[in-house]
Amino acid sequence: MGKMNHLRKQILFLCDSLILIIFSTFFSWFSLRYDLTDAVGQCVQLIQNFALLYACTVLFQLLFRTYDSLWRYAESKEYLSLLMAAFCGFFLYEVLSRIFLQSIISFMLLTCVASLWVLGMLLLRFAYRVYRSQVLFSKGSHQIPVAIVGAGAAGVQLLDELQSNPDSRYSVQCFFDDDPGKLGKRIHGVEVKGTISQVQERLRAMDIQEIIVAIPSAGENRRHEILQKLSGLERIKISVLPSTLDMIRQKPMRSQLREVRIEDLLGREPVYLDPAPVDAYLSGKTVLVTGGGGSIGSELCRQIVKHDPKELVIVDIYENNAYDIQQELLYQYGGRLNLKVEIASIRDRGRMRQIFATYRPDVVFHAAAHKHVPLMENSPQEAIRNNVFGTLNLVRAADEFCVQKFLLISTDKAVNPTSVMGASKRLCEMILQSMKGHSGTDFVAVRFGNVLGSNGSVVPLFQRQIAAGGPITVTDKRIIRYFMTIPEAAQLVLQTGAMARKNELFVLNMGQPVKILDLAENMIRLSGYVPYRDIDIVETGLRPGEKLYEELLIASRDIEQTENSQIFIERQPAITPGELREKLEILQEALEKDDSSCIREALHRVVPTFHEPEEVNCGQGAEVRIPQQAAFR
Repeated sequence: MGKMNHLRKQILFLCDSLILIIFSTFFSWFSLRYDLTDAVGQCVQLIQNFALLYACTVLFQLLFRTYDSLWRYAESKEYLSLLMAAFCGFFLYEVLSRIFLQSIISFMLLTCVASLWVLGMLLLRFAYRVYRSQVLFSKGSHQIPVAIVGAGAAGVQLLDELQSNPDSRYSVQCFFDDDPGKLGKRIHGVEVKGTISQVQERLRAMDIQEIIVAIPSAGENRRHEILQKLSGLERIKISVLPSTLDMIRQKPMRSQLREVRIEDLLGREPVYLDPAPVDAYLSGKTVLVTGGGGSIGSELCRQIVKHDPKELVIVDIYENNAYDIQQELLYQYGGRLNLKVEIASIRDRGRMRQIFATYRPDVVFHAAAHKHVPLMENSPQEAIRNNVFGTLNLVRAADEFCVQKFLLISTDKAVNPTSVMGASKRLCEMILQSMKGHSGTDFVAVRFGNVLGSNGSVVPLFQRQIAAGGPITVTDKRIIRYFMTIPEAAQLVLQTGAMARKNELFVLNMGQPVKILDLAENMIRLSGYVPYRDIDIVETGLRPGEKLYEELLIASRDIEQTENSQIFIERQPAITPGELREKLEILQEALEKDDSSCIREALHRVVPTFHEPEEVNCGQGAEVRIPQQAAFR
């Protein structure tokens, strides 16, 4: 590569020299043909002057390092440097010629030669750029015709990168932008075809295969609005530049392009939290995370290590997940992180006491649980043993070993539950509530809905079904769910830990509910297919324990907003240790019978809000109304 660059400089230098020689020879011949007296003397004088002019100009071209520029990427700065070098060279020639040469050429002749020489050098470089952009790129018939939405600084920079790279797989055909001053204009030869609202109309007559949204400075609501408009386009793939905060400086924009993710269409504002309160209770502390290898647990670990804990302890029964997050964190932080991993089941009370006695954690995040609704319907005893009595083991250990804060990851399915899993998580919340006034530990629960990309989420399932050519299966086209991203959920959980005082039940703002059918259709479109034509969507029927919509709040209870607009506290009457003891005894007796129907009957007795899904779903009618959570507005 170095030899190629050096050779390129030499060729350009020789071409510049040849241009000067041609123009100098022409003007010398032109002036001599009208004055043949002492032609030899005049010819010598002209050669001396042009040689000095050449030396002076080349000297400043080297000083201004114009031959080090890559002219295929040249902008106004490079061309201005070329002109300044020429001007300085001519000025130096004027000074030296008057001092050292007996005869100087006329100012008119000098101006003609100098002007034409500079013009020749500029034309040479323009011709090279045209060759690069036209001849070389014409060979790339494999290029994808694209349109760029956003003709601002980012869009223009992206266009420059794509046009100057012969290996680019994109050929930019047009821009779309809402700035009236840009409509109908051309940017580097590419026309601004219309406004963003006109994209669908204008693209019908064009062979566009992909759209790139290049508006990184747009707010989340504006990006959501644009992507919603574009998601209706058939057979057109959509790519985006990340937001300004997420972009990596000094990295080519084309390498930062990514496909539109389903979370881009949810319209949720990104969560930017003040790290100071979280630092206050995590920095320098020993933090233990149960289920630390799972979707939420592993993201909690990633977020926790950013707050400089003294020690992080990951507890998980599944060794592969625990190993993956261990290796990831060690690779990223190395010796700076004091990390321990324990393979253990939360069902084993003795093992939990041993771990708590060994590490003496200051803060515990309890994310370990059986979460799959249909599986727990078939194995309710496992949900009770793991979720309920496993949580009881941890709560007792936390109380015994004086843990400062204990945070339970709960679920929206615990609200008016229609499944064994939801009822078991509601019991977990009750266990924490029973400790109010009876322990020095702050026991709090954090309740939120579905998490995009988590284990068991519908999004990975839909992605696999689309990759296989379909169909996408939904249990019921009326189903409504709340969604948030894994990092967002983890950050808000950490923030609730900073707010926790005594046995609160926190509810996260999940935003607007989403119809699963809309989610499936959008994912098909984002993959470049047409719903129901390229990939079908079929109903398979509600699964055991599944209800048409989830709730985040218990309607009969009061709720209040915290200082963070994304976090709420639900006020519930406390449950006494005696009441909890009675409930657990009923469950224990049912477990000993090892009969699923007995366990379900026991759950109905100990969780008054537990209903069979048929009772709830039948009351929804033919169409499910999207519930309005007024407290979240």
